[in-house]
Amino acid sequence: MTVGVALDASHAHNQVDATVQLAQEAAAAGLRSAWFGQTFGADSPQLAALVGRAVPGLHVGTSAIPVFGRHPLLVSSQAQTAQAATHGRYHLGLALGTKLLTETGFGLPFERPVARLREFLVALRQLTETGTADFHGELLTAATPVPARVPGAEGGVPVLVAAMGPQALRVSGELADGILPYLAGPRALAEHIVPALTAAAQAAGRPAPRIVALVPGVVTDDVDAVRAKATETLAFYEQIPSYARVIELSGGRRAADLAVIGDEKAVEAEVRRYRDAGATEVVFTGTEIAGDADRRRTWALLGELAG
Repeated sequence: MTVGVALDASHAHNQVDATVQLAQEAAAAGLRSAWFGQTFGADSPQLAALVGRAVPGLHVGTSAIPVFGRHPLLVSSQAQTAQAATHGRYHLGLALGTKLLTETGFGLPFERPVARLREFLVALRQLTETGTADFHGELLTAATPVPARVPGAEGGVPVLVAAMGPQALRVSGELADGILPYLAGPRALAEHIVPALTAAAQAAGRPAPRIVALVPGVVTDDVDAVRAKATETLAFYEQIPSYARVIELSGGRRAADLAVIGDEKAVEAEVRRYRDAGATEVVFTGTEIAGDADRRRTWALLGELAG
């Protein structure tokens, strides 16, 4: 089972330098992949490319780029460049995004997100697999009067979607290589997410999909204090309907109920529960929440599980 970690150095003096240093630590601990979020700050594909060049052997990915406010031609260019830079170790994550950030940040109406996702994926797959596109949909157009291939990225780019709802899972099963569920516990994965995704992939004649479960968690002895901090940090997601739904399906009441917090034995048991529920890969997020000592302790355990 592949185990990775999400890296967040957004509060450092220099985010790029700090991220490369963290990635080197992660690789030294035995972790297999490093993932980078995307909001309005650092460009995650560029960050992934820089880390992948600096840390040979470490897989890098974005989790995840919203399809609103972006265009398949530009995302394809970013993804293929990152893939060439890392010699095949880049993984592209896409997301529907949220109404708040889409409408406030871009001034775009958050309408028909699943339809946009479908069109985005169709156009993007043409671009990353052939270097050309001739797509004319209801919401998007992507055509290539000049080639869009990036030499060095001929193997294509794995495309994953932060999908958890039924419609998004159906589209992802048909058109993507897998999903990046976040705050989806083992119960939600086993009973709702994995069966729906797998059925859609099988119906479309696609290979078994990857399920890269993003899990907030940390190894610590100060469980109560860290969980209280996680409750505050993760509360934002409780206001987003898609996350509220999957938290409930997971048996949780608050987002922090899905955080894996405890000693090595407790955390290892939870990682194995995710595997048993169908996760092909587990990526821990928020490992810095309790400070550097517990972050390193967490990475040490995850590195052992990755090996």
